[in-house]
Amino acid sequence: MDLSRLFQCYIHAYTEMDIDSIANMFSETILLRDWKISVNGIQAALAETQKNFDASESIEIDILGLYSSKNTVAGELKIVVNSSEVLYVTDIISFNDEGKIEAIRAYIGRGDN
Repeated sequence: MDLSRLFQCYIHAYTEMDIDSIANMFSETILLRDWKISVNGIQAALAETQKNFDASESIEIDILGLYSSKNTVAGELKIVVNSSEVLYVTDIISFNDEGKIEAIRAYIGRGDN
């Protein structure tokens, strides 16, 4: 199973704001945590994801780097929301044996070198 490819598929679905595709990628017991929220379970994670989509007209994500281990991929991301708000984020995504996302931990960073 190519976890880097699964990570990229998740990022693509996120930029498309495709909640149905994302729902198919999440495990039932997913943990979603970032600098503002921490939720457990697929329904809560989907609700938080949908809130982000509802608050955005557009989301662009460039993958600046990918780093993988046995069941986890970390991606350094440049995210542009509504063509103006720029965020640098590291997503650490863990997958279960079925290739479903069991945890997303997001950390905000800075854009300077």
